[in-house]
Amino acid sequence: MAYSSAEWPARSLLGVLSPPVRQELIESGVHKRFEAGDILLSEGATDRHALLLLSGFAKVTARVENGETSLLAVRVGGDTVGEMAAVDGSAPRSATVTACGPMTTRVLQPGTLHELLIRRPEVSVALTRIIADRLRWANRRRLDFRGYPAKVRLARLLAELATAYGHETDGGVVIGCRLTQPELAALTGAAETTIHKGLRELRLNGLLETGYRSTTIRDLAGLKRLADLPPE
Repeated sequence: MAYSSAEWPARSLLGVLSPPVRQELIESGVHKRFEAGDILLSEGATDRHALLLLSGFAKVTARVENGETSLLAVRVGGDTVGEMAAVDGSAPRSATVTACGPMTTRVLQPGTLHELLIRRPEVSVALTRIIADRLRWANRRRLDFRGYPAKVRLARLLAELATAYGHETDGGVVIGCRLTQPELAALTGAAETTIHKGLRELRLNGLLETGYRSTTIRDLAGLKRLADLPPE
């Protein structure tokens, strides 16, 4: 089956690869489906395969020192998860990845991935760039905690999710991965009551609309101004 890059976000791995390389990467893996709540990868596990996500979205979580679980990131169709263990292989997995709905994936064994990275430098360069983007994203979250109030941190998170994972419609930019208020609180380092208030204010200001399993950014430019982010 041939796939088009339009099926995935432009900044995802599958979104940036050329058609023949993208098809080769997909065909290198073994098909596996997950349902909502299924664990794709487990924190502390020593398995080494990576997963190429074709559809759906998942949440990446890890346990913190007090025993609670913290949401670290979201991953959507077009992304990879578990690639660090597949490439490095020297430490247990650092996070758990959980399906948030039906998902289709390709399982990439370490040897298969290594061979493909050597044979197809385009995949190696793209994957390295994506890993670097993820590190920068994590660093920005840490800096945001110190430099911005909670409402601005929330606006920055939503604007970045819309830019990375959103798709345009007549009504705005739809973020297909709907996050709960506790999850938004975890990603922004804010109290859940603060997130509730912030979302209400953003809705009243006409910047976003929340619906079942989705969030629509009605005014992305306005949200970026509030978030102290550049227009592009």
